Amino acid sequence: MPRESFENIIASLKAKKYAPIYFLEGEEPYYIDQIADYIENNVLDESEKEFNQTIMYGKDTDLISLISAAKRFPMMAERQVIIVREAQEIKNLTETINVKIKSKSAKKETEISPLEEYALKPLSTTILVICYKYKSLDKRTGLAKSMDKNAVIFNSEKIKDYKLAEWIAKFTNDQKIKINPKAVQMLADHLGNDLSRIVNELNKLAINKKNDVEITPDDVQQFIGISKDFNIFELQNAISAKDILKANKIIDYFGKNAKEHPFEMNIAVLYTYFSKLLFYQTLPNKNASDVMSQMRVNFNQIKELEQAGKNYSLDKLVKIIGYLHEYDMRSKGIDGFQSDKSELMREMLFKILH
Repeated sequence: MPRESFENIIASLKAKKYAPIYFLEGEEPYYIDQIADYIENNVLDESEKEFNQTIMYGKDTDLISLISAAKRFPMMAERQVIIVREAQEIKNLTETINVKIKSKSAKKETEISPLEEYALKPLSTTILVICYKYKSLDKRTGLAKSMDKNAVIFNSEKIKDYKLAEWIAKFTNDQKIKINPKAVQMLADHLGNDLSRIVNELNKLAINKKNDVEITPDDVQQFIGISKDFNIFELQNAISAKDILKANKIIDYFGKNAKEHPFEMNIAVLYTYFSKLLFYQTLPNKNASDVMSQMRVNFNQIKELEQAGKNYSLDKLVKIIGYLHEYDMRSKGIDGFQSDKSELMREMLFKILH
């Protein structure tokens, strides 16, 4: 069976078109959980679930128990559902054993895993859901090939950082949650690409809003704790625009709230930003389509890079990258440097802006 998209799998499930095996793998756990949750909540009715729905957890089960459960027949129902959560924690999940198989000439031995053996001939009355998070099967293995034949395979990939704002905007639109574009960007910049965390925070915001009112940057600050004025991305914007007064106000705030704004995180974000700006400045063609394809940035980010490029020459950017390396080492005490990190940040900022 071909690998399927999240949307196609959910559509098939809603149409009650079921596969004998769902192998859900990949780095992003959010979509894996969404598919497993839908199957858990919707395939069987409440009267059928008591005897025909089994939820297993990888760390608490083993391969023999998994296969044994999958080979059972349903009781007073058309099918049974077996969901294996955190399947990557099952010991020897992909381990092979010697088994004898029949051939036209004679019996011979081959290496095969018990799960592979089951996947080659799965029971049509069992829906087996395997949640194999944070990794993927080696496509060269027999297990992967057997899954290709009879399982719906879904690979859940991490959302790229530059697509996070777009993802949040689409999610909120689908959920009919009104949200200000700046609030979207604040969440994308601060929360990273952990979709489960983003959804939890969005649900928290939606619960705290009344009467279908738009979520604003003030709401993000109040309910999530992300300052709309004093955060690393506002500092980045101030540096980009060479707004010296605003940049210094943010640095003062960071110095007074060092625990929430650690030097190490600040310098890492600035290094990523200036590396991206340096790359932008080296592009021979800076039209929007070329920049988007080569740098994987959205249109708004292109405008920001274009504006920053007017304030920082290629030579200056090379020096800034050097400053970031220097102050990173000084913050770690390398080469005998010992300084207060808030003072280091202030000193580094002066060199970047002047």
